[in-house]
Amino acid sequence: MAQRDSSLARGIAKAMLDGFNRHYRLFRGESARAKHRFETVDWHGQQRAQRERIEFYDVRVRECVQRLEKEFQAGGQPMEVWHEAKLFYIGMLVGHLQPELAETFFNSVTTKILHRTYFQNDFIFVRPAISTEYIQIGEPPESPTFRCYYPQPDRLDEVAAAILRDCQLQRPFADLARDIARVGRALAGILGEARIRANFQLQVLASLFYRNKGAYLVGKLINGFDEMPFCLPILHDGQGRLYVDAVLHTERDMHTLFSFSRAYFMVDMEIPAAYVQFLRSIMPRKPRNEIYNSLGLAKQGKNLFYRDFLSHLGTSTDQFRIAPGIKGMVMLVFDLPSFPYVFKLIKDYYPPQKDTTREQIKGKYRLVKQHDRVGRMADTMEYSEVAFPRERFEDELIEEIRRFAPSQLEISDRDGDGSEEVIIKHLYIERRMIPLNIYLQETFDAGPDDAQACRQMENAVIEYGNAIKDLVAANIFPGDMLWKNFGVTRHGKVVFYDYDEIEYITDCNFRQVPAPRNEEEEMSGEIWYAVAPRDVFPETFGPFLLGNPRVREIFMRHHADLLTPQFWQQHKERIQQGHVYDVFPYDQARRFGQESAGPAGITGITGTGAAGGPQP
Repeated sequence: MAQRDSSLARGIAKAMLDGFNRHYRLFRGESARAKHRFETVDWHGQQRAQRERIEFYDVRVRECVQRLEKEFQAGGQPMEVWHEAKLFYIGMLVGHLQPELAETFFNSVTTKILHRTYFQNDFIFVRPAISTEYIQIGEPPESPTFRCYYPQPDRLDEVAAAILRDCQLQRPFADLARDIARVGRALAGILGEARIRANFQLQVLASLFYRNKGAYLVGKLINGFDEMPFCLPILHDGQGRLYVDAVLHTERDMHTLFSFSRAYFMVDMEIPAAYVQFLRSIMPRKPRNEIYNSLGLAKQGKNLFYRDFLSHLGTSTDQFRIAPGIKGMVMLVFDLPSFPYVFKLIKDYYPPQKDTTREQIKGKYRLVKQHDRVGRMADTMEYSEVAFPRERFEDELIEEIRRFAPSQLEISDRDGDGSEEVIIKHLYIERRMIPLNIYLQETFDAGPDDAQACRQMENAVIEYGNAIKDLVAANIFPGDMLWKNFGVTRHGKVVFYDYDEIEYITDCNFRQVPAPRNEEEEMSGEIWYAVAPRDVFPETFGPFLLGNPRVREIFMRHHADLLTPQFWQQHKERIQQGHVYDVFPYDQARRFGQESAGPAGITGITGTGAAGGPQP
């Protein structure tokens, strides 16, 4: 019997690893094909691959579950078999190049089969069993994680030429000599007047990072104890030729590029942990889970986030509370003050004006997950059956959940350890931001004589309009554009985070408010004209948004076009014609000379926004 059980456990472990290896082979293959799509200007193919790749993981998990049930009747096996299967699996990961991802895959499959209702149990990897430290020692020499260059400090243009040549892009540069000179000068500027040390070198990640219509070369300059990041965005001009658009070189640049509000990169990685380690060396304050997310490895990001969350719970004592701000009609939001995320669950009941369902709302969140978020929509992590210690919840919050989302709440000692837990059936978790209405109110309270508050107000209003225009470029209509549905990040960016009313721009009908036909209609306090479900009247936005005269003046100076149906109709038509907008994850002022830039974009101002050059 013992021999048979060992054979069974070994078979389960091998089938599980086969399932993961198949997943990562397909994931990596799709990521590698991003290079060809970039070279052939296949922007719609890039968007389609981006959406489809997100589904790969769940499909492979289902396939693996089906195989384990069919071949091993896995769900009916005793726990001793699963304990042994996990030990065999750990042994099989020694020398594996993606062990941390394989452990997460094991967790996903196991919880599907064993129907575990939350994550802390003995049959999954709550903590990693295989270290990814020094994992590069075993990488194939023909495909290193990064390349090293050892230039002469007064000949940085030569290393710039080598870096661009080694990208091996099958597309000509519009003016390669110009780009080499620009990059060389920028690298010299990063180095400054520093004394050159013995270890002076440049390290560049081997794979380009592909997203939207750009390819990004990421590296760092090392000199003594200093490590200075740099990134070269490579774009197509109007004739389909390549050019380097900028040299990004600050930690803030990197954080913006790898923001939680942007779509996932396509990157061809043999050893993901090595890429993460490299990126953390240039973004030490960036959580590892967010880096894995940005690389398209969202399940690993979720796994790491949950480990970080458990660790934080163990070292903190504050309580979960109802999140500050105006309460939403659809989502109930709570947070832990010491933890930089918010937790959102869908209410059971909605007011009459919210004609929606739980499944429709979940569908909106899926849409955002699969869409190009262009830096203006917060990424969310979705969890089911999450257990929290009951003593960490304020009673007021418990009563709020009981009142508005009773179907999502269970309080019990489900694991039998003698402690009650709050179990939330389904929730979303996203980065905490300052709600824009609260941010603006703080500037109002400071008064018109506070110069810094006035600058903050102007930046927030301009950023709000830019955010909407970037969403338009991504074919997204926010639906509810009230200030409370947008947040301000630590870098001053305005990001949208309330998704229950979003629609595609191409599904909306943007209309002018009809002229009243008589005095009765003109004086009516009610809408007297016919309105279809997806009709939008942009000129009606003003009364809801621009009650404050100072805000109105700033908004009308920069974004008055948002109150005209013509703006929305024009961009809807361009999107319907197949146009794909450029979206720059860096300030327009950082770009090189105007000979590289396309025509004026949607935002029309200096700042991170969307530019609408003709599609090559």
